[in-house]
Amino acid sequence: MYSKIQITGSIEVVTGMHIGGSPAFAAIGAVDSPIIRDVSTNLPMIPGSSLKGKMRTLLAKAYNDTVVQPDDDNPRITRVFGSAKQNNIHKSRFLFSDMILSNQDELRKMGLQSLTEVKFENSIRRATAVATPRQIERAVRGSEFKLDIMYEAEEEKDVIEDMELLAEGMQLLQYDYLGGSGSRGYGRVLFKDVYAEVVVGEIDESIINKCNETLQAHIAN
Repeated sequence: MYSKIQITGSIEVVTGMHIGGSPAFAAIGAVDSPIIRDVSTNLPMIPGSSLKGKMRTLLAKAYNDTVVQPDDDNPRITRVFGSAKQNNIHKSRFLFSDMILSNQDELRKMGLQSLTEVKFENSIRRATAVATPRQIERAVRGSEFKLDIMYEAEEEKDVIEDMELLAEGMQLLQYDYLGGSGSRGYGRVLFKDVYAEVVVGEIDESIINKCNETLQAHIAN
């Protein structure tokens, strides 16, 4: 059996989110720490690798007994997210697409002049009380990014369990943060309208229904 299930929905930014881009060749007076942007549209984006990596890290904390290298994660994680370990190679069953800001028109109608904000912060040396200011760019609260994850189903018996792991990763992320500076309040997100459907091949309808029940149960607001 070989089928593909597409998981769609959106990620809403609840607090300003910073996923860093490159500050190389920045002009004098430019933001110290810019966000990553889509090169074609210059809109804020969430790289698929950032979402996948964060979810895997959170699941590793939940499922691993000790801190290990990713290739030595719990077998349930490596089966789904992949492993490059010799004699235990698994390709990732979930393919995470990059996500581009999707509600720019709505944000503009709210009166926003910019789709990002610059947060000014200071780090202060305790010994000298000298402040070092910095400017951090963030995707604004209320930004939404279209979620697009493709799941490659190889064994029908694994589909529900794999989807449960994905749903658990989403749930854990909603109680954590995406991007940098989460301990300072950045990067809280919500998953919205998440839905799974078969786009290649055939899978029993009862399995897909169970997948959607699982997704909705874990990420319901």
